[in-house]
Amino acid sequence: MDRREAVTKIAWLLGGTIVGAELFVQGGCKSTHEKVSELFSKEQISFLDEVGNTIFPATNTPGAKAAGIGKFMAVMVKDCYLPKDQKVFTKGLSQLDEASQKKNGKKFLESDPKQRTALLVDLDNEQKAYQKTKKKEDPNHYFRMMKELTMLGYFTSEVGATKALHYLPVPGKYDGDVPYKKGEKAWALS
Repeated sequence: MDRREAVTKIAWLLGGTIVGAELFVQGGCKSTHEKVSELFSKEQISFLDEVGNTIFPATNTPGAKAAGIGKFMAVMVKDCYLPKDQKVFTKGLSQLDEASQKKNGKKFLESDPKQRTALLVDLDNEQKAYQKTKKKEDPNHYFRMMKELTMLGYFTSEVGATKALHYLPVPGKYDGDVPYKKGEKAWALS
């Protein structure tokens, strides 16, 4: 089973609780003969790396950029999203840059880490408000898609599963009663 298939199965298990899961279920996660480069440029993938790394920056664990989050998002959008959602997502790249220009007087990539974080917090609040009033037929908010793909991609990557989470390779002995100490990392199984 490849990573894309595993992510689709996780989406089913989560019952479509994330936008990404709903889109995977609707669109079916199928790799096509078309390349990701037909939808995303290298610059856009680098841009997505920076957005993801602002959401999950490197601390005592590697950040989202180390997990190759930009490429992950590009592949998932290309292979798993419906064309209407692909359009919202790709348009969102320029909308995010425009929001940065408006808030900080400069593009996202030219902003410092504090400015980037403040902008993404504003966009997260915006998408939460949008979700509350969104009708079923309305398009998803671009930042919600970016954020959820960042989380999904990071925690299903080798870096996220082994460095940010406790990692227990399977097969192995199942122990359903592992002691947990407050402040410990969550568990990841493979």
